[in-house]
Amino acid sequence: MGYKRQLEFFLLRYVPNAVRNEFVNIGLVMVESGADSGGFADVRFTRDWRRVRWLDPQADVEMLEALERDIHKRLASREDREILLRQMEDSFSNAIQLSPTQKCLAEDPVAEIEAMASMYLEAAKVSGKREPSGRQRILATMREAFEQAGVAKFVLPVPVAPYTKPGDPFQFDFGYRVGNEIKLFHAVSLKVGVDSAVLLAARYPKIAPVMSKVAGAAPALTAVIDDDLDRGQESVRFALSMMEEERIRIAVAAEMPLIAEVARRELKA
Repeated sequence: MGYKRQLEFFLLRYVPNAVRNEFVNIGLVMVESGADSGGFADVRFTRDWRRVRWLDPQADVEMLEALERDIHKRLASREDREILLRQMEDSFSNAIQLSPTQKCLAEDPVAEIEAMASMYLEAAKVSGKREPSGRQRILATMREAFEQAGVAKFVLPVPVAPYTKPGDPFQFDFGYRVGNEIKLFHAVSLKVGVDSAVLLAARYPKIAPVMSKVAGAAPALTAVIDDDLDRGQESVRFALSMMEEERIRIAVAAEMPLIAEVARRELKA
């Protein structure tokens, strides 16, 4: 028998509602123990997001995929690995939780992480179809409008990590620069819940001044929301007022053709 290496692994769980304590395993991190940060370390995420969307139709899958890329990159660096593991233990948000660490022995860590990922992350078959989430519908409308205006290749996602901290997975859905202004657009659905709108209103005031200083241009953010939103709900009114107080413009998805036409004129596409 070959030499078996000592490995530790834990799961990343997506927990959209901590009160209900419902979760879906979305990722698995495996590291070699006792290797002075130089041994095997890697991550696997699910490739089938159906269970996540069944649990949370508003799930931001793009953000979760960006999180995987960041973890993979930092695990590859011996300098970043220990810092990352401590950060994951200490400061991951309620929406992403870590399972208890488990130990295993394996001759081939790559084969072992693949087997564990198949065991813990492979989605069971989900019957029926779920309609795209509100955010996904808004995103599709935005993308189609920019494509119809012929500016899709100029209007790109804008990561915020350069203006916050390395590893921040959040990004604005679309953005472009014109003169001394950076126009940003982000899909925000408030139909199921207002958490994403409130979080955007809380984060933007911290991002905007740094972006203005670093990029030398003032950001202007537009939140694109649901067309048929019930604005009579108290929670919706609260979320909208929070965004407006932070100078986030509110537009409905139906306004996207006009917004895209303005982008076409400004970009002279």
